Amino acid sequence: MSDSKQPSPKIASSRKQLTSFCMCGPYPRRRRYYQIREFQMASSADELESEDPDDELELDDPKPLSRAEALPERLYDINEADADSKAANLEQLTIKEEDAWWNQVPLNNLDLSSNTLMHLSPKIENLQSLTVLTLHDNALVELPPEIGKLEKLMRLNVSHNKLSQLPRELYSLPELRHLNISYNQFNEIDPDISDLHMLEFLDGGHNNIQSLPGGIGFLVRLTALLLPYNHVKELPPDLVNMRSLQKLDLMQNDLTCLPEDMGLLRKLECLYLQHNDILELPEFEGNETLNELHASNNFIKTIPTAMCSNLPHLKILDLRDNKITELPDELCLLRNLNRLDVSNNTISVLPVTLSSLAHLISLQVEGNPIKTIRRDILQCGTTRILKTLHERALAKSKEEGAGSDCASTSAGISVTRLRAGQSDDGDMPTNFPDRYKLRHTRTLAVNLEELTVVPDQVFQIAKNEGVHVVDFARNQLSTLPNGLQHMKDLVTELVLSNNLIGYVPQFISQFTRITYLNLSNNLLTDLPNEFGVLNTLRELNIANNRFQLIPNCVYELQGLEILIASENHIKVLNVSGLKSMPRLSTLDLRNNDIDAVPPILGNLTNITHLELVGNPFRQPRHQILMKGTDAIMSYLRDRIPT
Repeated sequence: MSDSKQPSPKIASSRKQLTSFCMCGPYPRRRRYYQIREFQMASSADELESEDPDDELELDDPKPLSRAEALPERLYDINEADADSKAANLEQLTIKEEDAWWNQVPLNNLDLSSNTLMHLSPKIENLQSLTVLTLHDNALVELPPEIGKLEKLMRLNVSHNKLSQLPRELYSLPELRHLNISYNQFNEIDPDISDLHMLEFLDGGHNNIQSLPGGIGFLVRLTALLLPYNHVKELPPDLVNMRSLQKLDLMQNDLTCLPEDMGLLRKLECLYLQHNDILELPEFEGNETLNELHASNNFIKTIPTAMCSNLPHLKILDLRDNKITELPDELCLLRNLNRLDVSNNTISVLPVTLSSLAHLISLQVEGNPIKTIRRDILQCGTTRILKTLHERALAKSKEEGAGSDCASTSAGISVTRLRAGQSDDGDMPTNFPDRYKLRHTRTLAVNLEELTVVPDQVFQIAKNEGVHVVDFARNQLSTLPNGLQHMKDLVTELVLSNNLIGYVPQFISQFTRITYLNLSNNLLTDLPNEFGVLNTLRELNIANNRFQLIPNCVYELQGLEILIASENHIKVLNVSGLKSMPRLSTLDLRNNDIDAVPPILGNLTNITHLELVGNPFRQPRHQILMKGTDAIMSYLRDRIPT
């Protein structure tokens, strides 16, 4: 096309690479539509800001859209060439690089949110290349069956409408992965939803759903099922077949119980059950990956003791506003617990075993008739309560005496030692868990004991009992105990946080099964070169140390998925090093001294969770950081030099 040729006032064709189209409210306001080139791809409507006025197409219409006919008809043919394009010859098309035929890309993202659309035209089927369709916050009462012909559609958002059902043809979409039908008028979920074999995310919250269909368990790829604020009374038995499920939100429903075989959801990480009518909790045998359990405002009377030993990774336990009368001593087995909320129950005694929870930073007990601890101590908060319980645990240990048949552990809980059949390597030293506890929990956890050394005998006994989790957090260790080498073929998790560790010995490279290593809150400045051979390591936490850069050996960890290096003095982001870690999905670099973020970091698409707040760099701005990882990565990609 010649330079004198004026662009059409209508919506342009795809000849300048229109890949996203946004027609959002609120109205009235001046609306802009953008033709986005490849190197300026936007991830959200908020970022559609063009510096080139030629890339803006304006449609000023002060009236809100109320009918599908109000949408420009050209929208549905946007992938077809207009009359000017058809008349142009090859030479004219290549006068400008951006107009070249090889730069033509069809529309794949259509956003019509926040209008007052009452129905969608069947012509939507013409947009065969759509992968994202956003229709939330309209007045749609139905969707056209033709939507089922969008075979490339991966994300569909129809939340905040007036839908009561979806067209049957929609359930045949072969690539649909993300479906949001929240804030509508659904009374049920169609059984045909089980045909969406690729579905990974389903949000049906804030509807009037009474039950879930049998067969929903066929959604084996589903990682998040969100059904809050409905009226579900019972969960179908095959729900536990969703073996990939990580997040299950059932808050504000009418549930009275959970399936006994919840343990089959072995990847479940977050479970939300607030405001139901649940009477008891299952034992959660098999749910070892569960991190958060929210079950407040129910009618739960007891905490199953077996549950405490089945949830070694639980960090948040919210049981406020229930009918609980007693806390079991076995709560000390929840060794990773960060937050425990049992407010507004009928608990009269706090077990001293709570003092052994080394990672507990929030203990909420208000609203209970507790008589064993003075009110002024309770009002002082978590630290003061745990200190009081710890003092009582030590006093109880002294009263029992070292020669009794019952020896107290570091938690102050007396467990009868099984002396019969012990090997010649002797009993555990005082303040270490005995053989019974080691064998039962497969965990060697000694916290808050101000240990500076750990006898080799401890690790030898732990090895004989098959222990694979070692936790010496909150002590005074200056390095890794030499005796750990006895367990090099067993340890899968090693927690040494909140010590005084200044260096890590080379023998760490011998731990061939380790998947989780927590060295946070120590005095480390470097790691040994041999560290890079730990190919089984999945999560590394070196937060709150003295690192000025991420050691080169870390970039050799091919299996690492989570790297937490916040609260250090790291100055430079080594993108080439990060690029060599293909599985890295979470990178936390908060509160360091990073003064620049290289734009090429945006090309590391494997990183799905990035934290950069609290660094001195100027770009990206704080507002971008607050929008989350997608916004940060998109911002960086837009600034990669061409």
